[in-house]
Amino acid sequence: MKPLAVGFVGALVALSLSNVAHAEAAKAKASAAGKAVLWAAGDLKWVDVPNMPIKTAVLWGDPTKGAHGALHKFPAGFEVPLHHHTADHHAIVVSGTAIMTLEGEAGKKLGPGSYFSFTGKKKHSTKCDAGSECLLFVDCAGPWDVLMVDAKKAEPKK
Repeated sequence: MKPLAVGFVGALVALSLSNVAHAEAAKAKASAAGKAVLWAAGDLKWVDVPNMPIKTAVLWGDPTKGAHGALHKFPAGFEVPLHHHTADHHAIVVSGTAIMTLEGEAGKKLGPGSYFSFTGKKKHSTKCDAGSECLLFVDCAGPWDVLMVDAKKAEPKK
């Protein structure tokens, strides 16, 4: 596994530990008071992803264990090279311009309000245009991972 993927997986563990309590507290509060959760943008708990210039705010669920929703903030110009995810996910570009490139195809610029979805481990690269940071809302059907396409598999020990 490449350092980018390892760093991202490790970051999710740290993210999960720090954000699950926040999300669970909000969930418990919502259950006790009814069926609403209201968070102003300033109330979101943003966590730095170690070894990457990404920030994430978990809205519900636990990205290390299963289905969840989260906001992902990418700095301007940042790119995750060709990769895929185990779980299907659907996303909306909230701000900035994301450039999504499917394997073997030209990139497509997606501005605010744009939607994308990757299912069946579809290989793609994700880049934030150089003009401004990108904010993406992601609804994921399972645990989050980033599996780099060019990552070499460890050779079996003899």
